[in-house]
Amino acid sequence: MEPIDSEVPEIQTIAPETPPAETGPKSPFELESAPVAPAPPAATEPWETRVLLRILLGPQGLRGGWSVALFFILLFLFAGIVGFAFVQFHLISNEKSDFTPGSTFFGELVLFLGMVGAAAVVGLIERRRGNLLAFNLEGPHRIRYFIEGLIAGFLALSALIGFLAWGHWLTFGPVALSGVQIIKFAMLWGLACLMIGCVEEGICRCYLLFTLTRSINFWWAFGIVGAICLKLIVFNRGNAIWGVYIIALLGLVPCLLLHLNKAESSGFWQAAWVTSTMFGLAHTGNDGENWIGIFAAAAIGFVFVVSVRVTGSAWWAIGCHAAWDWTETYFYGAADSGNVAHGHYLTTNPVGSTFWSGGADGPEGSILVVGALLLMLVALIVLYGRKKPTTVPSAATELAVG
Repeated sequence: MEPIDSEVPEIQTIAPETPPAETGPKSPFELESAPVAPAPPAATEPWETRVLLRILLGPQGLRGGWSVALFFILLFLFAGIVGFAFVQFHLISNEKSDFTPGSTFFGELVLFLGMVGAAAVVGLIERRRGNLLAFNLEGPHRIRYFIEGLIAGFLALSALIGFLAWGHWLTFGPVALSGVQIIKFAMLWGLACLMIGCVEEGICRCYLLFTLTRSINFWWAFGIVGAICLKLIVFNRGNAIWGVYIIALLGLVPCLLLHLNKAESSGFWQAAWVTSTMFGLAHTGNDGENWIGIFAAAAIGFVFVVSVRVTGSAWWAIGCHAAWDWTETYFYGAADSGNVAHGHYLTTNPVGSTFWSGGADGPEGSILVVGALLLMLVALIVLYGRKKPTTVPSAATELAVG
């Protein structure tokens, strides 16, 4: 946009030329967080400098690939420093700890502080207005969406438990807590699960989804997803990894069609494909996972992506994620990736075929989890999808990652 000339001519024999009309922001993301595109390097600069700047910088500032690489380097650096301090103060242990609210909270707090520090530095470098909130946290009605996400997570997991009990694939045991212990562990697990939701949604649906949306195209998405699958083929064994392969295949054709049709929203859904596949990959390291549980993790990642699309922020996803984990871990006392929490309220046990009951994986390892996820997806579309979809930066503005 050119500045309006403030100098008034002494004699005007013709009407002055009308200055170009200002164009409003194309999207909420551009209004609050899109950095100013860097000026092209001057022709007088050495060619090596011009080439280096072109490699590092794109139309939206630092290219997405470099941004992601810097983010994870800083994340591991800051988390390592915080983790070392926590070990010295005996807040966490280098050895595998029991599944308690304390060990879970402080273990996730290490990643949370590392994530916040990394995002703050990257946001500062990219000159994003609002810094941390710029990464899919600025949308409207944040408190309301967070609370509605909490309700949705509790109801969805409860529906899954209900279907398992109805089909006799799950039985209830005795209540494990009494008196003040019920409130105490409810609050402790509430904090721990909220921290899990903040960390996992902060990395995947806040920073990664935002950054990849503005910078990725189909071929980069295809390459990343292909590399994930190749990594599993070479280094991982077991049936659980098939959950990642399934989500990778399910996203292939839709993302290709969006690319061929040059859809405006293509970048967002390419990023959704990548982040959901990565979310499934991140859960393959958990003990007790089966392929349904891995697929469920990747699929719920996609549900959370849809929530960002229809609500304009990740607050619904954070609330739903925290409530889902709290309801499964504390309220019903079900296994979570093979781990049963210390200090749970109710007691549940799987019965019969693992395909239906989830077995050691817990409710997330049951094929019935697909129904719970579809229920959440339909609820999102019905409740929020009738509104105008949130506009997101287009991949056309930056065609390459790094």
